[in-house]
Amino acid sequence: MSKRNFYIYILTNKPKGVLYIGVTSNLQKRIYEHQNHLTKGFVQGYCLQRLVYYEVLDGVDSAIRREKQLKRWNRQWKIDLVEKLNLQWRDLSKELFGA
Repeated sequence: MSKRNFYIYILTNKPKGVLYIGVTSNLQKRIYEHQNHLTKGFVQGYCLQRLVYYEVLDGVDSAIRREKQLKRWNRQWKIDLVEKLNLQWRDLSKELFGA
């Protein structure tokens, strides 16, 4: 039986702004929900719509472990992680899923 892919993602409202880390099994759908204010809570309150980082993980257990690990990191480590792959803080959702 093959494992399902899961995603860890980081959203922000601007470069080096508020950071949100989440986990999902359907990245495109989840980002759409965030960007169209279909979710309540922290993300909506800060208008976090820019996908600046994501990882693909094999299985829900490893995804949840990674999410918890990243949430424990200090802010600068998270910024460094984003900037290692996305120095300009581009909205990766536009590249991945189109406009």
